[in-house]
Amino acid sequence: MNPFVENSFKSRLASRRLQVGLWSSLCSNIVAEILAHSGFDWILLDTEHSPNELPGLLSQLQAMKSGHACPIVRVASNDPVLIKRVLDIGFTSILVPFIESEGEAEKAVKACLYPPAGIRGVTGSGRASQYGRHTKYLYEANDSICVILQIESLVGLNELDRIAKMDGVHGVFVGPSDLAASMGHIGNPSHVDVQKTIADAGKRLSELGIPAGILSSSEESAKRYTQWGYSFVAVGSDIGLVANGASKLVALFADE
Repeated sequence: MNPFVENSFKSRLASRRLQVGLWSSLCSNIVAEILAHSGFDWILLDTEHSPNELPGLLSQLQAMKSGHACPIVRVASNDPVLIKRVLDIGFTSILVPFIESEGEAEKAVKACLYPPAGIRGVTGSGRASQYGRHTKYLYEANDSICVILQIESLVGLNELDRIAKMDGVHGVFVGPSDLAASMGHIGNPSHVDVQKTIADAGKRLSELGIPAGILSSSEESAKRYTQWGYSFVAVGSDIGLVANGASKLVALFADE
């Protein structure tokens, strides 16, 4: 029996079907399991701005296995070693942050793929290959990997066409917060100039035929982004759900 599982997130991404996701930074296998069964199409486990380390990522990935949501991981940087390690434990969809050039895009893609297409290091006994039991893994892995590059600055957006059209790139994710900071509006991604830039990026990616993703801070902005051509949208975060839910619950009893 072939244990190889198709990357359904990658397949849906290629079809440009809307996929609703959630950002996860709480570093908890229990939270990951709850979220995976909540109806989201994908859950991103963040390692750039959260204290997620490899053993914790593995336990979260295991917890999500029986859920509906596809796991994605954002590595901390465009580092072939970091990328190799998350692939070896079984992630097949990778978000690489802060891409600003064609060369950086090529570096990220090559880190995700085995030779001759890339430079990913080889192990025959990792979890991704069912600890060596899936003997064809090395030959089939490249087809399952989904590479998403994150553009978070005006420098990156100026190179958008070259980055997005790099062979092996399956989607481009726009980061509103860092983009706002690069435009002189730190802490204010809702600024009209930032939103115009996000709308333009969505249009450009649609014209290129490249799926566009983004993180939204509200239901209103999420719906606006889908109208601008973004097809995989994080509609919130686990931290936001907990913090806002707790604050609202306390507020109900504030005058008691």
